Amino acid sequence: MSVKTLIIDGVDVAIEEGATILDAAKEAGVRIPTLCHLEGVSDIGACRLCLVEVTGINRLLPACVTEVAEGMVVTTNSEKLQGYRREIVELLFAEGNHVCAVCVANENCELQDMAIEVGMDHSRFSYRFPKREVDVTHHQFGIDHNRCILCTRCVRVCDEIEGAHVWDVGYRGASAKIISGLNQPWGTVDACTSCGKCVDACPTGAIFRKGSTVAEKERDKGKLEFLVTAREKKEWIR
Repeated sequence: MSVKTLIIDGVDVAIEEGATILDAAKEAGVRIPTLCHLEGVSDIGACRLCLVEVTGINRLLPACVTEVAEGMVVTTNSEKLQGYRREIVELLFAEGNHVCAVCVANENCELQDMAIEVGMDHSRFSYRFPKREVDVTHHQFGIDHNRCILCTRCVRVCDEIEGAHVWDVGYRGASAKIISGLNQPWGTVDACTSCGKCVDACPTGAIFRKGSTVAEKERDKGKLEFLVTAREKKEWIR
């Protein structure tokens, strides 16, 4: 496979053809913020936090799904991008019901960490306060749609790693939400193996273990990394 050379924030990078700008940035030690990206599953560019500027292209590109090209010059942290990222995080808080003080993921939440990183201490947008339900029909887990940011990490982990495809996205626009089965209560979906991968993949407190109280949610990222590695190396086949 051929190698592509490019420049990211002034750093020369050489990486194999087919890699994304996000991959190349990691190779160069350049951090690009993201919420929907999760190592080991496919990228879909849902959160748009990884938008970058590429010289010669008059629009911003999502780094996680844009392949590198020879001679590409990428800027990842301009004042313009910083402004867009803060605005995206503000919109995420405004469109949902994210009350950190009573959330199971408080102080262990990627959305909360992102707000701190982009310098957001309030939202300039009017809060929508949508009426969203909480599904606790599963015997081990629950899903609080008020805290969901539609990153679809749960969907992709369940489909691509566990192979159960319990989760999907239903409805459209402002009504879009994560659904289980064919929009059935989670506890009635026979395909669910109760593996907990969706809990570990969720960046917020949207999917949680029953019995968890404020700030008690902990996700085992190492488990997901092992599962991906085991699948690729066929470590569980004897």
